[in-house]
Amino acid sequence: MMSISNRRIPAEWEKQKGILLCFPHNGRDWPGKYEAIQWAFVEFIKKVASFETVFLVVADEKLKIKVLGMLETATVQMRNVSFLIHKTNRSWMRDSGPIIVKNGTEREALNFNFNGWAKYKNINLDKHVPTKVSEFLNIPLTQVVYNGKPVIVEGGAIDTNGCGTLLTSEECLMHPNIQVRNPNFTKADYEAVFKEYLGINNVIWLGDGIEGDDTHGHIDDLCRFVNEDTIITIVESNPKDNNYKPLQDNLKRLKNAKLENGKTPKIVELPMPKRIDFDGLRLPASYANFLILNKCVLVPTFNDTNDRIALNIITDCFPDREIIGINTIDLIWGFGTLHCLSQQIPE
Repeated sequence: MMSISNRRIPAEWEKQKGILLCFPHNGRDWPGKYEAIQWAFVEFIKKVASFETVFLVVADEKLKIKVLGMLETATVQMRNVSFLIHKTNRSWMRDSGPIIVKNGTEREALNFNFNGWAKYKNINLDKHVPTKVSEFLNIPLTQVVYNGKPVIVEGGAIDTNGCGTLLTSEECLMHPNIQVRNPNFTKADYEAVFKEYLGINNVIWLGDGIEGDDTHGHIDDLCRFVNEDTIITIVESNPKDNNYKPLQDNLKRLKNAKLENGKTPKIVELPMPKRIDFDGLRLPASYANFLILNKCVLVPTFNDTNDRIALNIITDCFPDREIIGINTIDLIWGFGTLHCLSQQIPE
């Protein structure tokens, strides 16, 4: 029997201590774009540091010196940047970093046993990110297990309203033979884990993710809570696009969903940018990959006519926050943007 826990995963809009980021130190995730990516990343850091602390993972002292120079050139508020030296395989902190919950009045870091999205083998450095970060922040770390076995769930696979409801997708967590995180897990198994470790008593299951998504169905490219009872979800307007049907199915599921209090959530529709192809691959560009900060929301943009529409819709969702678009046309070549690269650290 699992114990009753006092854990609760805060919503992203709750007060944050800072944002965990990791400066890219090799170009393998962005072939041919590494130079551009570094400056795109500096701009990302600059925006976050103007609102709250950036906990910045850098591979070594040599890179730290280089990054310091770049940040100073870009007039970043250096008092809001803390460096953490640790070599990683990749920079996707949403997935390899710890998920920090409240346990009673204290904070607790959870290690959800990152395994490279059940796709990539070179993850031995990334596996140590939760330990390094929790030691740096002086927050106790707990390894997530179920029936004695480690449970694998990435931060990008879940989204929550802070009140007990969680969004996730069947493609990511339940697909029987592609990128299987936890073999033979049932929905009931996942829901037991979410209850024990995240204080979740209500799970809304979406179907499939967007085409081109390397993670095979992460929720943070699909739909997000913007407050306790409102969910913003992407829809594709072109019926011939491969994303049209799965996103219509997700919309239908959301309209039939219930929150933890039994009420029906408000649903806000968000457009998709036109498809972006690079080197023969479709890239998973989505406006849903925004990052909520203390007084701001950073929204990925794609040099697209829908950028303005998406920014306006998101502005309406966050009346008390500044909305800032960040061009992520280079970042998306790594198959993710702002939310994927970051992990919030609650107060």
